Amino acid sequence: MRLVLVFSLLAFCSRAEEKAPADSTLLRLSDVSAAAAFIDSAEVVVIGFFETDGGHGYKEFEAAVEELKTLPAALCSVKEVWANYIIDSDTIAIFRKADQHQENMQLAKTKKLDADGVVRFFTINNIRYITEYNQVTAVGLFQSEVKVHLLLFVNKGSTDYKPLKKKLGALAPHYTGKMLFVLIDGKEKANARALGYFNLKPSDLPRVGIYDRDSDKTWLLPPGQISTERVQNFCDSFLSGELQKEKEAAGADAKSSLN
Repeated sequence: MRLVLVFSLLAFCSRAEEKAPADSTLLRLSDVSAAAAFIDSAEVVVIGFFETDGGHGYKEFEAAVEELKTLPAALCSVKEVWANYIIDSDTIAIFRKADQHQENMQLAKTKKLDADGVVRFFTINNIRYITEYNQVTAVGLFQSEVKVHLLLFVNKGSTDYKPLKKKLGALAPHYTGKMLFVLIDGKEKANARALGYFNLKPSDLPRVGIYDRDSDKTWLLPPGQISTERVQNFCDSFLSGELQKEKEAAGADAKSSLN
């Protein structure tokens, strides 16, 4: 499988080099297989679907891509590819693996179009296997069709920060389309409200929790080592409904004790 992907990536890069003008630094996707390989090549990618270079939004797209150099970007004018991704007019699209989502900015329907607006569109929708929470990414997280968030509360700069981010980032692909993994920096003052929602303080971290947008309920992994196995069991218990039943039973017991 990996060998097939490598050959596919080599193929689309080769076709891109053949199609790209000498002064262009952006890949040109020439067919459906090249587009599919490009989309599969990273957690998040963007494609500018422009019928012709220099169309409405083209310069703004190039400027935004230049500003966010870490976000893989390509261009495509091939209508067969457009049809495959349900594109019918000049559009900037972002594709992400974490929730298997395609988000479109239809340029003809965008009232105010500038490079800053395109950068914001990229940033809001830059949802990865583990996404760092802030005021901008929160918009994309809460707009996603995946409504369950596995939250890693950890203080940035602590000895736990990088190892836990790497550990949970590796686990996240197992829950594609089921959970979004979100990192919340406990040292960031703007995140105090998120910690408070779980009755946590920076001194309590690191901790792991689950937030369900549908029910607006939370669950905390009991204190202890944050191992891959414990987090995986925590996630699986939620998805199986076990955590929900435990919370309901605990609530019923508390209610009966008051009566």
